[in-house]
Amino acid sequence: MSETPVLEVEDLCKALGGKTILSDVSFSVRRGEMKVLIGPSGGGKSTLLQCLNFLHIPDSGVIRLEGQAVDPRARKALYGYRQQVGMIFQDYNLFDHLNALDNVALALRKVKGLPRGDAEARARAELARVGLSDKEKLYPAELSGGQKQRVSIARALAMDPKVMLLDEPTAALDPELIGEVLTVIRGLARDGMTMIMATHQMGFVRSMADEILFMQEGRVIEQGTPEALLDVEAGSRTLDFCTHLAEFEAGP
Repeated sequence: MSETPVLEVEDLCKALGGKTILSDVSFSVRRGEMKVLIGPSGGGKSTLLQCLNFLHIPDSGVIRLEGQAVDPRARKALYGYRQQVGMIFQDYNLFDHLNALDNVALALRKVKGLPRGDAEARARAELARVGLSDKEKLYPAELSGGQKQRVSIARALAMDPKVMLLDEPTAALDPELIGEVLTVIRGLARDGMTMIMATHQMGFVRSMADEILFMQEGRVIEQGTPEALLDVEAGSRTLDFCTHLAEFEAGP
């Protein structure tokens, strides 16, 4: 893992509807690192990820990709930045009228300008990477939730992103489908993909995160390795949250 940050966030602030959602959030992500955001609902995780892709424009603060500050007012630069920072949403955001192959190939043709044959060849390679070679002709309505999420991951990978942002990618899935998506994400981590992921899958966090950022009320209140924050003697807010989450999932 490189020591040089690929993405840097400095004093990021955002208010929505007159309410402060993010307040002075700062951190950096090194190349090949898996950074995980956890914390209670409403803590700012999704808004942070959306600000990192400028789906929400931060009110203040700086985002740097490979040392270069991003100016959201410079449309060409912002367009280029978004091609390098992939975004995976909870609800897949696939085009219902396109099959899996065309969902992945579309941006390669429209954004990167590849000929149809080249775009489809790359799309097939990425579908194979996520285990969906046999599903390329199926439409979203014919796919399971886990398969749809894997198509969305393949679509992002086809753009050769330097960073992947994943906003609770398993939140909309039935329990039996969660594992197939996490398996793909584990494979990406082993291949050296740089990722920032919001999730409540604590087994995944313990085994795969290089660093945890615990967010509450729009701030990063704890930051550290899983070993440091989740040790039984850590006494951390992160450990307390994860313990209560596990108790809730276990049920009465």
